[in-house]
Amino acid sequence: MQRLTRTRLAPTPSGYLHLGNAYSFSLTAALAKQTGARIFLRIDDLDRERVKHEYVQDIFDTLNYLEIPWDEGPRDYETYEMTYSQVYRMGLYEEALGRLREKGLLFACDCSRSKLQDNCQPGSYGGNCKAKGLPLDTIGYNWRIDTSNAALPPAMQYFVVRKKDGFPAYQLASLVDDVHYGVDLIVRGEDLWESTLAQTYLAKVLGYRTFLGATFHHHRLLKAGNREKLSKSAGAMSIQFLRKQGLTKVDCYRMIGRMAGLESPVSDWEELGAAGLK
Repeated sequence: MQRLTRTRLAPTPSGYLHLGNAYSFSLTAALAKQTGARIFLRIDDLDRERVKHEYVQDIFDTLNYLEIPWDEGPRDYETYEMTYSQVYRMGLYEEALGRLREKGLLFACDCSRSKLQDNCQPGSYGGNCKAKGLPLDTIGYNWRIDTSNAALPPAMQYFVVRKKDGFPAYQLASLVDDVHYGVDLIVRGEDLWESTLAQTYLAKVLGYRTFLGATFHHHRLLKAGNREKLSKSAGAMSIQFLRKQGLTKVDCYRMIGRMAGLESPVSDWEELGAAGLK
């Protein structure tokens, strides 16, 4: 298999990590082992309203409990807060946004969520504000990128690159971070396929050749009993909840294996990753 340099675990501290997160992290660690890539822990914390101390701490607790390894990045809350938070990379995000602005690719959008629901097809945005010429520097506006010449799925047309609160949106911040840290192996759930397309378009516009040359692996999602994908709002599937119920690390891995439809039981990330990548 091709030798790669670096991959990442990129949890968002907006809730307690669940079995689906553990599945994705296990696949990432397994692919890193196969390709020789180092694993970087990157905590995506730009959704400032939802970030909580206990959710960040849960990332370290869960990874250590499940014995999922990482080579680089913070090992505890204090190191994360003092060095690795995304707020310390705001200059990088602002630089990328400035380059997009210089290219004339951005427009301001004042559409509320309810307005989008009333005027757009579900999950899409038709560029309603593109012709309004709203000032970009007005407080409380999203910045969207003009994708009228891009072949993107409806959900990613004119996607947001800077949020109303002034922080960069996920598509831009994730891309800039991957380029900054030299990530060339990106493991994601299949639900983020459209995000990969959006970020690839953004990388082309910004000239990020390393991202364009990266290896991507999109894995299928674990589904709950109702066939819905797992979410952090579904606390019954969080690792923290299961630990409090007395489940062991092996119990958690075997639950994941069953949910993933694996034929044989697994007991650690290496067995789960190897079986999940077949």
